[in-house]
Amino acid sequence: MIPIASRVPDPAVRRLTATLYGYAFLSDLVLLYPLYVVFFADTGLSVGQIASLFVIWSAAGVLFEVPSGAWADVLSRRLLLCLAPLVAAAGFALWVLVPSYPAFAVGFLLWGAGGALVSGALEALVWTELDQLGAVGRYARVLGRARTAGVLGVVVSGVLAGPVLAAGGYPVVGAASVLACLLATTVATRFPEHRAPAAAAVPVAEPAMAARPVGAAPTGPDEPDTAPPANADNDGDLGWWDTLRAGVTQVRTRPPVRAAVLLVAVVAADWGALDEYTPLLALDTGVGAQAVPLLLLLLWAGVTVGGLLAPVGERLGGRGYAALLGLVGVALAGGALLRHPAGFVLLAVAFGAAQLATVLADARLQARITGTSRATVTSLAGMATDVLIIVTYAGYGLLATAAGNAVAFALTAGAYLVVALVLLTRRQSPAHTSRSAGAADD
Repeated sequence: MIPIASRVPDPAVRRLTATLYGYAFLSDLVLLYPLYVVFFADTGLSVGQIASLFVIWSAAGVLFEVPSGAWADVLSRRLLLCLAPLVAAAGFALWVLVPSYPAFAVGFLLWGAGGALVSGALEALVWTELDQLGAVGRYARVLGRARTAGVLGVVVSGVLAGPVLAAGGYPVVGAASVLACLLATTVATRFPEHRAPAAAAVPVAEPAMAARPVGAAPTGPDEPDTAPPANADNDGDLGWWDTLRAGVTQVRTRPPVRAAVLLVAVVAADWGALDEYTPLLALDTGVGAQAVPLLLLLLWAGVTVGGLLAPVGERLGGRGYAALLGLVGVALAGGALLRHPAGFVLLAVAFGAAQLATVLADARLQARITGTSRATVTSLAGMATDVLIIVTYAGYGLLATAAGNAVAFALTAGAYLVVALVLLTRRQSPAHTSRSAGAADD
């Protein structure tokens, strides 16, 4: 059960969601995004050097993720959301002004820091504001639509990147990316932010996916598989260090929260890493550099559909969720091994299913978090994701050097099949012993 406050007029919810969707769209309207791997290759970087840049990017996320989450729980989350695009813009400007490996590395450090400022702060702000508005039950669909708005930003950048590159080269592409970041900061100033005292709450049913942990060990009587009042976020003012400790303690001592954090990390990391190699995979099909953004549009069309399917996905049970992950693995591997532009249709299906799985895992995590450290716990999940992404980058670089991009892509995608099998196996053993309790919870 997710307790929420009483319902308030919809215009306030619409203002929040409109700001969120605009922010997500502009934050991803980065014309450099579909081209930066090609940009690096045109500058003379090898696949190994490009892979090392991705490791630096993720390392920056690991370094800044949790501290920035604790800042978001102590300081203004809206302020961090305003600063994040400015930090990323500085990195993009550096890339096009001084195109070299050191500049690319510093740019990724800045981009990683900007991403860390958003991670945790955005989800915590949206959850808390929806709770204030009596609409926390809409979180999964709102998050799914926000992810879709971000994807639309990527799609528009993919449409514009080729023509802008042909017209003005990489400097103009970089300038347009910086402008989008400045607009995102402007929109972020419209986010509402409340840290009011806890109000009376009434329970509503959790989504099916959030109500029963997928593949996680069943909870015992001392650790109910439900979320305490969401407005418990407002139950006190802690300093930065105490907030950080409280978040770590919650993950360490509460099995439902720990299971949700691990699920988010495992589901998000693999396709998040593989996404960075899709331009190279596209080039390997024989298309030219200016056609790469068009193939990437197929992938982001799939991701768009996946985000919009969040309300349907909430009804998936454990087996359905495992099947969803199995679909991701099979479609990723099959699309890569075709070594043909048509394979990107399969990749689009895989990316859509992966987006849906990620949104559902994040909604489950937010439903489990309690206390004043919501952004900190969410950032811990982000840090775990970044660590797994670094491992994936390193493994992909070795595999691609030895066997090529297609084989490396397919083997890396096999992780989803392993996770799906683990979820099914765990469900068939301990879950049977708690089936009656689970039925009672429903």
